Amino acid sequence: MTVLLALDGLRVEFPSRRGDVVAAKNITLELNAGEILGVVGESGAGKSTIGNAAMGLLERPGRVAGGTVTLEGRRIDNLPPEAMRQLRGARIAMIFQDPLTSLDPLRTIAEQLVTTIRTHLPVGEAEARRRALHLMEQVGIPDPAVRIDHYPHQFSGGMRQRVVIALALCAEPQVIIADEPTTALDVSIQAQILDLLRRLVKDSGAGMIIITHDMGVIAEVADRVAVMYRGDVVETGPTAKILGDPDHAYTRSLISAVPRPDVKLERFPLVEHIESAGPRRDLDLKTHWLGQRRDYQEVDGPLLAVEGLQMLFRTGSLFGGGRHEVRAVDGVSFDIRKGETFGLVGESGSGKSTIARLITGIYRPTGGAIRFAGTDLTTLRSRTALNRHRRQMQMIFQDPYSSVNPRMIVRDIVAEPIRFHKLAGSEAETRRIVADLLDHVGLGARAALKYPHEFSGGQRQRISIARALATRPRFLICDEPTSALDVSIQAQVLNLLKDLQDELGLTMLFISHDLPVIRQMCDRVAVMRRGQIMEIAETEALFERPQHEYTRHLLDLMPKMVKAGDERRTAAG
Repeated sequence: MTVLLALDGLRVEFPSRRGDVVAAKNITLELNAGEILGVVGESGAGKSTIGNAAMGLLERPGRVAGGTVTLEGRRIDNLPPEAMRQLRGARIAMIFQDPLTSLDPLRTIAEQLVTTIRTHLPVGEAEARRRALHLMEQVGIPDPAVRIDHYPHQFSGGMRQRVVIALALCAEPQVIIADEPTTALDVSIQAQILDLLRRLVKDSGAGMIIITHDMGVIAEVADRVAVMYRGDVVETGPTAKILGDPDHAYTRSLISAVPRPDVKLERFPLVEHIESAGPRRDLDLKTHWLGQRRDYQEVDGPLLAVEGLQMLFRTGSLFGGGRHEVRAVDGVSFDIRKGETFGLVGESGSGKSTIARLITGIYRPTGGAIRFAGTDLTTLRSRTALNRHRRQMQMIFQDPYSSVNPRMIVRDIVAEPIRFHKLAGSEAETRRIVADLLDHVGLGARAALKYPHEFSGGQRQRISIARALATRPRFLICDEPTSALDVSIQAQVLNLLKDLQDELGLTMLFISHDLPVIRQMCDRVAVMRRGQIMEIAETEALFERPQHEYTRHLLDLMPKMVKAGDERRTAAG
């Protein structure tokens, strides 16, 4: 069997004032032609580090301090920057986790795809555009002839990720490193992408390393699996062996934390082999900032009622042809009861996140009503009245890093809504509140003086939760709050949200494409498709007895958890 990529004794260090941080220790892995190698592990285990090292994309001052990286028999870790640039894209390519950092916001998708194709392949403009359209079709972008001339901001998160995958495939590379390639994708598009990646490897003889926290993805596509923990590879073997009968305690614990799609549990099992983000201080609601009386109007009916909601986006030029209308939300109605967690699921681009932005006032609807605590928010024109209601609702976004200011320390990030709404009597009180909030989400008061880049993805999401709680809201909108997190950190964050809901009486709108997470978190669920609601039902009824054909289709695509003896393992659904 031909070895395409080999890491031999790879050691990666990041020098700092406190000494060298070793992100990868003596990593030895091989990727064979026609093979998909899965790499799993908790946030900060070093998974992305070894991918970046292989690509020559380590962020300074990171460096390869030992070992070698060999591509098709040629050592590449010591190549000059220009020689490495010629290899990237042509012989070895990467699909990044965050599509926004991979796309140029000032250039259309057509410009970016065509330029990449012509850089690596001897084809003309017309042929490059034809190939670009074919790639967009392959990765499941609807109406590619129109969408190819749009800009990245005109795509949903899932569709942007599909464009990034198309970019990586442009020059038909022999080695592809996919870093969380399906994180932002719903189950139906994920199935299409995974099928595409499988066929690509099979038909071309290429090799792929897929870095992911999703055990369902590993079960679906990986031939072999390497499990990483604190910069080490602790276990490697065939996928069936690793998922069905792992040897290492960390692997067994990691698999146990995968959300169950077959039964609802009170709490998510934690990865006991590793330490948690930190203990939460016991909450005394009588004295704690979060438990103080809030001047919110009580309501007898639903806290939130959405009636006939519509949102129409117009794209293209104001002059001449090419102008299009996209009906992102089309006559949607639902209500959320006080203290309930209401789930929204559906494909990428189905309108889920648009609804969240309409409720919070980021967008103004083109039709319908949004009644919050008995008031139709669409009729409010006074900024004071709008702010009074917006203080009662907060949003936790999918990407915690892009939703905070990287130049602000954590204390100021969390304090910003307190200062904006004038909720504290002094700066000293503001700082005390921030310290209490950071303690309560498991970060500790000392985190206040650090910057966002000093934290892992799971810790950054805890910062976002602390900021969202800073106004003492009664309604939280969670838009894919754990989709970018591995299963161990996901379990911690979701348990935290459950605890906060119980302690504070929060009402939540929970948006996710992860159906097992929806089953564990939600009381009722609405299934969306193309801007419309297909079905609303109690969670257990929806999973056990789905009424709509589309709901049944989504559930059929969901990775299943089955028992093998006393062990739980993941199998493709």
